[in-house]
Amino acid sequence: MDQMWHSSKQGRVAAFAAIWTMLMSARAGADTVLFVGNSFTFGYLSPVWHYRKDSVADLNHEGVGGMPALFKLFTQEAGLEWQVSLETSPGKDLQWHIDQKTPVIDMPFDHVVLQSFSTLDAAHPGDPTSLIKSTGTLVSLFQARNPKVDIWLDSTWSRADLTYQPTGHWYGKPIDAMEKEVRAGYDKAAAATPGVHGVLPVGQAFNRAIETGFATPNPYKGTGPGQIDLWAGDGYHASTYGYYLEALVAFGAVTGKDPRSLGQSETAAVDLGISPAQATRLQQIAHNELATQKR
Repeated sequence: MDQMWHSSKQGRVAAFAAIWTMLMSARAGADTVLFVGNSFTFGYLSPVWHYRKDSVADLNHEGVGGMPALFKLFTQEAGLEWQVSLETSPGKDLQWHIDQKTPVIDMPFDHVVLQSFSTLDAAHPGDPTSLIKSTGTLVSLFQARNPKVDIWLDSTWSRADLTYQPTGHWYGKPIDAMEKEVRAGYDKAAAATPGVHGVLPVGQAFNRAIETGFATPNPYKGTGPGQIDLWAGDGYHASTYGYYLEALVAFGAVTGKDPRSLGQSETAAVDLGISPAQATRLQQIAHNELATQKR
């Protein structure tokens, strides 16, 4: 048993050393970015979950590609050289990553994207207190490694299950009510933490897709002609369309590139069954939302 444990430990050390070497070698000619989050980042319940997993460094060695793999592909299609890493775990907030994964993520990165629990606080939905504290801790951690690190917060979408189901915290309210409360929490965390570049308007992009009629506002009632469903079957996580939109927003904000430049024949869209017309529409929505945020 001791020998097996020792061999396992050696394997983990070797894997960590390999990732460290890869990241350090990439720094000379490529931007490095780390995505920290949960299932909303790793693409649970969609083909995005394990998409192009070998193109990114999953620091937890779980074979995840996720939204970061979409981001990686977008940078390649844009002619950029980026090294993409991710550290994700389902159902976790940022404090969990601090408590459990600090040794794994304590490395220098050029960019970091932080995504916390969908309701901000599992026990107290909409309360940003924990988010504000954990954001400050993580910003200090990454700034200690690289004082010029570019840090973003990923503000996610309204959950249909918490809006349309009687047990939901936002039951009876408009579909954008949860997102607005979540975004307000991320804004408070960003304002309270020098070093946060900005907030990714992912939830706002979802709202825009709904408001323009492109996406259904209520997945429990199905989709109309030409509409897409941004949610997975549980009304909680995103669908392939939703994760694709999240990646487009992250790509546009973090790299500064226009999502529309990816075009209707973008590779991930083709691979994931998103039509050229749908890809173009989602790219336009991401562009428009990012442009609105800059005003």
